[in-house]
Amino acid sequence: MTSRWFDFGGDTLIRADQYIRLASDLPSQSGYIFSRIPLTATNWEIEFEFSISGKGNLHGDGFALWVTKERAQPGPVFGHADRFEGLGLFFDTYKNNRPGVVFPYVMAMLGDGQTTYDQANDGKANELAGCSVRIPHGLYEVELIMLQARGLRGASQPSRAKLTYFQDKSLSLQLMYKTETWVDCFSVESTPEKPIKMPNTAYLGFSAHTGELTDNFDIISLETKNMYNPVNSQTGRNRSNQRAGSGRGRAEKKSGGWGWFLFKIVIFILVAGGGYVGFTMYRSKKRSSRF
Repeated sequence: MTSRWFDFGGDTLIRADQYIRLASDLPSQSGYIFSRIPLTATNWEIEFEFSISGKGNLHGDGFALWVTKERAQPGPVFGHADRFEGLGLFFDTYKNNRPGVVFPYVMAMLGDGQTTYDQANDGKANELAGCSVRIPHGLYEVELIMLQARGLRGASQPSRAKLTYFQDKSLSLQLMYKTETWVDCFSVESTPEKPIKMPNTAYLGFSAHTGELTDNFDIISLETKNMYNPVNSQTGRNRSNQRAGSGRGRAEKKSGGWGWFLFKIVIFILVAGGGYVGFTMYRSKKRSSRF
């Protein structure tokens, strides 16, 4: 029950062949799993597959993805400690007090290590960006509201999320549920007033929490990728093209050198052949004059 790369605790259950269950469909559950090694990439993409399910009609509270300076610290914010430094991405399945917002609600918060999560209002005071989970493709509004909570919860197949970060540039989230199509949840650009910056040393983790209302919160798969900044990559391509152009110039020059070398070989062969023919004729003439 140990892992080389991750630590887990609380009520987390490990089923390596199926899922990691952060919290079970029981009251007052809280669990977490965190990487032991920090993210080394400055630009990254985190894609994970998850499932939210339960027996009851009422459900809560939710789970979270963390990219934080702290690691493996249980607490009241979806199973993680409050006043965190870094990014919290919350999949909130229970509405406390946030009029005009349909749940489940997915929300990102950048913590500075001092600010408390606004739990009474479902993070309204802390929100960097977020979205309600909507069922796509042509449902009437009444049907949409009725089916809203079923977008991520109780689905017949696991849902997916893809979080992409470019250092000091942007943060975006896409979701896949009900269909095989990625749906944009949010995309936010970094500004001087609201910079998007991760801690220099940040650990990746997940946590979940239940209260009186419960659900199973399962992480099924996880993949992280190193990404390249589009601006830097474009500059790199231009430099690469310049280097390639210089290389072609050198290659053409080199090709000219080889041509001259081959020309000299041909001249040498012709001279040698002519010398040999001349020498053979000289020897024949000398023999005939002797006899």
